[in-house]
Amino acid sequence: MGAKHSSEEAWERESRTDLCWEQVQEGLAHAVDFSWAQIKQLHQRFRLLSGDQPELRPEGFDGVPDLASNPLRARIVHAFFDNRNLGKGSCGVSEAITFQDFLGIIAYFRPSLVRAEAPPRDKMRFLFNLYDQDGDGLITLQEYRRVLEDLLSAANPREDGASVRAMATNVAGGALREAARASEHPPEDGESYPGITFEDFVRTWSGIDLEVKMQVSFLNLEALCK
Repeated sequence: MGAKHSSEEAWERESRTDLCWEQVQEGLAHAVDFSWAQIKQLHQRFRLLSGDQPELRPEGFDGVPDLASNPLRARIVHAFFDNRNLGKGSCGVSEAITFQDFLGIIAYFRPSLVRAEAPPRDKMRFLFNLYDQDGDGLITLQEYRRVLEDLLSAANPREDGASVRAMATNVAGGALREAARASEHPPEDGESYPGITFEDFVRTWSGIDLEVKMQVSFLNLEALCK
């Protein structure tokens, strides 16, 4: 308990000093392309979401209005704690994230705050993980369809569930067939295609504006940066 109080007191004291900001900016200079003003702005937002604590937990996102109505809210929040996105392993989720973790994830979503040196594949991997929720390295028909169902239900609130599922299944099936054709190892006649691998995902999406996809399909994070 004493260690926890000590950590929280240090956070409160150091986060208000210029020295802390210098350390934060220096530590992130080669990881994310944030300006000094943006880092401070995002730090204020982080403290608001975390309840002024040094770590942010999933429930901290409960008060974000734009997320409350987002059909992919659960996936978006999960992305912030997915160990694959945090560089903390190939599976599992973290119970809480630090401010630096928070910045790293925000950088994936914001086109104007993209990672300075990360290749496009880094963003592609992040987007792949949003679909591949079980972390098995494949986007199955069911996983792709669930994302589409959520998006289509929100875009077409008057459509009944059966119609939405049919549309989602049709689009998802088309996406998997396209990925299978683009694959280096396409299935033989009579074989089923188990799911989209990351490499097939990259090939299939190579001609698509990734920034637009990430903005339109998953989240407009302006609310987090105001």
